[in-house]
Amino acid sequence: MGAPLFRPARRQDVARIVQLLADDPLGSGRERFEEPLPETYYAAFDRIEASDGNILTVAELDGAVVGCLQLTFIPGLSNQGADLALLEGVRVDTALRSQGLGAQLIAWALDAARARGCQAVELFTHRSRVDAHRFYDRLGFEQSHVGYRIKL
Repeated sequence: MGAPLFRPARRQDVARIVQLLADDPLGSGRERFEEPLPETYYAAFDRIEASDGNILTVAELDGAVVGCLQLTFIPGLSNQGADLALLEGVRVDTALRSQGLGAQLIAWALDAARARGCQAVELFTHRSRVDAHRFYDRLGFEQSHVGYRIKL
């Protein structure tokens, strides 16, 4: 595997990002990777791109998008005014997993958070994603919170 390029996502990457997000049992039940792609994905991309508080990044190898993540910056008052970053939608093409690309993508995100002055990076991962838990543990993340959600 060559050296990946980490770059801001472009509108033409949206379908591939959705394909990556849908490529597991959990994602396939909540994403709609179809032709044409629902306009809601493009509207979401436009909101993310317009926001100074979000970075949607892709990993590219040989011109192909093979990974993605979203980093959201959250200004904070707690913890003595510490800002934090929220890491979401981390995916690597299944054919390229366990080759170090995911670790490089996360390292890129941690550097981006440090550059923005964040004191911590948090992420949520579904309890069913046991392989992802091992991956994050291996990278030094610690399980620290209990998460709750309410659908609106």
